[in-house]
Amino acid sequence: MSMETIAPEAPRVAAKSSFYLAMRILEPERRDAMYAIYGFCRAVDDIADEEGDRALRLSQLDDWRRDLDALYAGRTHQRCADLARPVRRFGLERADFEAVIDGMAMDVVEDIRAPEWDRLDLYCDHVASAVGRLSVRVFGLADEVDCAAGALPTKARMLAYHMGRALQLTNILRDLDEDEARGRLYLPREALEAAGVADFSRGAVLAHPGLPQVCAAVAERARKHYAESELLMRVSPQSAVKAPYLMATAYRSVLDRLVARGFAPPRAPVSASRTKVLLALLRFALT
Repeated sequence: MSMETIAPEAPRVAAKSSFYLAMRILEPERRDAMYAIYGFCRAVDDIADEEGDRALRLSQLDDWRRDLDALYAGRTHQRCADLARPVRRFGLERADFEAVIDGMAMDVVEDIRAPEWDRLDLYCDHVASAVGRLSVRVFGLADEVDCAAGALPTKARMLAYHMGRALQLTNILRDLDEDEARGRLYLPREALEAAGVADFSRGAVLAHPGLPQVCAAVAERARKHYAESELLMRVSPQSAVKAPYLMATAYRSVLDRLVARGFAPPRAPVSASRTKVLLALLRFALT
């Protein structure tokens, strides 16, 4: 496999993402870079979500760390080949790829249940904001500096911070039942206790009458992150925020629909508003 060519399966894998449309509107080089980043995230996430021996899955994540060692030393393992050109072209930081793996390892070491806010925030930083830090470089939000030199501009770094958390908190509210089936519960312990939830065992929380209050607290925090993200995008180059704006529009509409639906069982599946996504797409059609 050539280091310079995106593998043919990469777009097919990315097509399963909620962010596929946002990736598709990027220029080819940036789009292919996002496909490669998504492919990496999908691969390590699949390891975290597999059932079976935890030690084996941690070993598989360590294999990815060794592949990153090789990649950043100029020796590219086949499954990292798609990342080689984006790493060089956009100055992608190894620490951010490592952070994603660290987040997946948090899910493998134990099934997370009712973490404290601080631990949940760390998890969101690893599995979402770290991806954001990689993505803002690809989008062009670091173009005014030498990307290879390291540090992101403040606006780009803060957009990754806020938007990653906004999207991940929305995911948590959307995937309550799916996560529960895996034995995971990402709702914060402090919000659960404030709502009178004392039993965090499997099946207990999602049936508790205080669940809507807990979810309202998470939704409120997500909204604050969306608001901060929107402010940052308003003062950023518009050509560089068309993809994140589309992502935020789609996921914010999911959050709105989740709140409107409510969180008491049964919880019908919720998807993004096609109308809002289309309007966001038209906004940047000529950008």
